[in-house]
Amino acid sequence: MKKFFKDFSAGRAVLHLFSISLLTATLVNAQTPAGTGSSSSSSSSAPAQGQAPASTTPGSTAPTTTTSPTTTTADKGTDAKKSADPKALNQVEKAKDKETTAADAQSNEDTEEAYRQAELNKMRRKIFGYQLFNNPNVSFAPSDNIATPRDYTIGPGDELMAYIYGYSQSMLELPVNSDGFAFVKAVGPVQLSGRSIEQAQKELITRLSPYYNNLGAPGSSASTYLQLRLGRIRTIRVTVLGEVTTPGTYNVSSLSTALNALYLTGGPNELGSFRQIQVVRKNKTVATLDLYELLMNGTLNSDIRLQDNDIIQVGVYKKRVEIKGNVKRPGLYELLDNETMSNVLNYAGGFTDNAYTDRLKLLGLTAKERRIVDVRSTDYGTYIPKNGDEITADMLLARFENMVVISGPVFRPGQYSLDQNKTLLQLIKSAEGLTGEAFTGRVNVIRTREDLSVENISLNLADMLNGKTQDLILQREDQVIIPSKFELREGTFIKVIGEVNQGPEVNLPYSANFTLEDAIIRSGGFKESASTAQIEVVRRKRDVNVQSATAQVADIFLFDVNRDLTLDGNDSRFILEPYDEVLVRPSSNYQPQTFVTFKGEIVSPGIYGIKTKDEKLSDLLKRAGGLTAQAYVNGATLLRKITLSDEEIAQRNRAVSEISDDAKKGRFDDEGVVKDKQEAIGIDLGRILRNPGGREDIIIQDGDVIDIPKRLETVRLQGELLFPTTVKYRNGNSFMDYVSQGGGFTRMSLKRKSYVIYPNGSIDRTRKFLFFNVYPKVEPGSEIHVPQRTQSDLAEAQRAMQSVIGISSTLMTLITTVLAFRVLGAK
Repeated sequence: MKKFFKDFSAGRAVLHLFSISLLTATLVNAQTPAGTGSSSSSSSSAPAQGQAPASTTPGSTAPTTTTSPTTTTADKGTDAKKSADPKALNQVEKAKDKETTAADAQSNEDTEEAYRQAELNKMRRKIFGYQLFNNPNVSFAPSDNIATPRDYTIGPGDELMAYIYGYSQSMLELPVNSDGFAFVKAVGPVQLSGRSIEQAQKELITRLSPYYNNLGAPGSSASTYLQLRLGRIRTIRVTVLGEVTTPGTYNVSSLSTALNALYLTGGPNELGSFRQIQVVRKNKTVATLDLYELLMNGTLNSDIRLQDNDIIQVGVYKKRVEIKGNVKRPGLYELLDNETMSNVLNYAGGFTDNAYTDRLKLLGLTAKERRIVDVRSTDYGTYIPKNGDEITADMLLARFENMVVISGPVFRPGQYSLDQNKTLLQLIKSAEGLTGEAFTGRVNVIRTREDLSVENISLNLADMLNGKTQDLILQREDQVIIPSKFELREGTFIKVIGEVNQGPEVNLPYSANFTLEDAIIRSGGFKESASTAQIEVVRRKRDVNVQSATAQVADIFLFDVNRDLTLDGNDSRFILEPYDEVLVRPSSNYQPQTFVTFKGEIVSPGIYGIKTKDEKLSDLLKRAGGLTAQAYVNGATLLRKITLSDEEIAQRNRAVSEISDDAKKGRFDDEGVVKDKQEAIGIDLGRILRNPGGREDIIIQDGDVIDIPKRLETVRLQGELLFPTTVKYRNGNSFMDYVSQGGGFTRMSLKRKSYVIYPNGSIDRTRKFLFFNVYPKVEPGSEIHVPQRTQSDLAEAQRAMQSVIGISSTLMTLITTVLAFRVLGAK
């Protein structure tokens, strides 16, 4: 045993040393910078900070581990904790903090760089001309399928085609070698490099004239002609430097111009100049391009064809201003030294239609702070903006300098010019005059003062029209309001109430000479049920004696109107007055047909008309042929349309809300109580048939529906039962027998609130006798409902149980005491 513990201790020591050495190696790897001691080729594959190095192939000089420094440090840090070495733990934590800080710094740099790029792209989109070089639908690549330019400069690599035709015919292929010579048969080398096509053609004509009869250029009087054309075009190298998107050296066609080379670089960047792009050839500036010529006019006269080793220099812009607001093309524009505000407006496309053109607001810069300048339209051609200026074109004010408005009863109300309507009477004349309903005693003019406050000017237009007062001088934005006579009085109407076809209540606009016949005709005429013998007109009194208790408050007029809407005698001349009300009552002898519907097990089911007002259910059953053999008498239901008052609806809704949730779901379907609905009226059809015309027999009404089902053989169990279901009805089974078939009550069953809904719609509840529940009788087709116990019910049951237990405990104590005294007395 001692030997075992000795070997075990030695093994722990070796394991401890191995853990420390492994941790030290991990720390060294974690603190060694990525790529240290590696060549440029290996450093390109070194992992970025915070990333895991890729696994290396055999023979590679990269580290052989395939885990990231962060992961390795964390794993070895766990071993260090196991070894409980404080120095090692401290080094691991420092390495982890260093890597976390570096990762956070890198994340912040990435966020700042993304924000900077977004702002830079936003500014680039503002620069006028920037989209020219960043539009995929625009290309400035030179075309090779063009006629040979006569000023094209020949260089090494070009291949020329000399066509000789006329008296003699021949074709010579003349490639230009690197020394600039083209070898011509029978002539020898001819120096063509540096010459234009036209110069080279003259040189070849001179050199070949001894060999061809009367050789000359096309169009001359010679008999043989020489035409020189480009065959294969050489490639030249040009360098684009400065503020362009991708500067560098490019190989382009010798037909390329400076604009073609700029397109390859992506054009000037956000700092590059669009106005002063220099083409340098042999240390001399041979052209200066202004791209605004192309952007504004579609021409670029300063563009030149490039030659080998040309340099295109794009410098930094010297002056750039921004114009925004109500101009057609807001943005950043580069200006030359002598360009004025008019040039800026021209570049921006001019003002928009609703711009305020008389002044431009300019925010400029000084050596210390900003400044604002108002540039008037008279100074646009002379004011020279400075670098960094922000120019804003404002919008026109939402007001008119010469508008007046007239409204009311004139023939042409609306807006008018103050220049042609300087006075009120002139304005009324321009509006084609007043209509007949105009009230001229009081006219209002709403005037806006210089401080934008509003004042009202009241005038007597009648006196002004008659020349008694002076005409009113109008001002801009005056609003003339002429009132109407009809607007100054209450709206007049005639009301027809009762048995008219457009009833039951019709409001008719009043007009002069409006008769009773007119009112009835405008209301659609009489209904069939109307009593035309007593048409009543009620007219309001305007001079009621308020001191009299028996004062007359209305005038009543009675008329006998014929069915053809004519009146007899003086009644035909009765004129209605405003606010008269015409009452058309229903005829007392008129009775519309009423019907009852039989459904179910009736010999002749269907719709039956009610013959007399006191006709009862038994009488109508005889007319329907009686019941069939399958009829279930106790399940007969009578559905009657009930119209409830608002008070009755509120009362019934309160009653429904007090019923248990289970009862609401089973009986009311959560619909509440509506104003017009059919309700089931409990009837005992068996008693009615046994004693027709007796107390149980019911008088039928219009719309009643009597439904007599077949004999039902089931009982439905719902509510708080272990297994709610539908079971077969068995004669003699009690309420509890059916509950047992549903699995019995649950712990949450509210037994004392159970109830039964019978097929005829009646309901019977559970009653209480002492401490016992007396359950209702169950009939075929019944529904047994057992509500769920609520928290209040549970509390009440607990209180009852506690009361019973208390009473029982008291009784037991009393009985025990009595028995004890008897025993003692017996001794």
